[in-house]
Amino acid sequence: MWLLFAVLSSVFAALTSILAKIGLEGVNSNLATAIRTVVVLGMAWALVFITGAQHGIGQISRRSWLFLILSGLATGASWLFYFQALQLGEASKVVPVDKLSVVITVVLAFFLLHEQITAKIAVGTLLITAGTLIMIF
Repeated sequence: MWLLFAVLSSVFAALTSILAKIGLEGVNSNLATAIRTVVVLGMAWALVFITGAQHGIGQISRRSWLFLILSGLATGASWLFYFQALQLGEASKVVPVDKLSVVITVVLAFFLLHEQITAKIAVGTLLITAGTLIMIF
């Protein structure tokens, strides 16, 4: 099931890039990010209430709160930089660079989460890096 959700995520991420590039025309990228964030916030809280997940707020540990807040700040920074890059550059070049996050995640997961880097993962990350370089230069 995770693969289906991951594929759907990639489809919607692609749509996000194209729709954002069109929507950014004549709009300040920070303002556009704020508008997008309000929409995402509304969708997320609607899902929380539709699924009844709001009852779990009291069980969230301080550590989880800290890391969820830090993750939110990182997401916000990512979106702000992404929209600025998308406004200034071509989507076909901005998106591959943005997806280098896969490579960075593998490296961070190795050092911070002590996840193993298998030969298959190493080759894949090298191919992603090479593919990104080929696409942008």
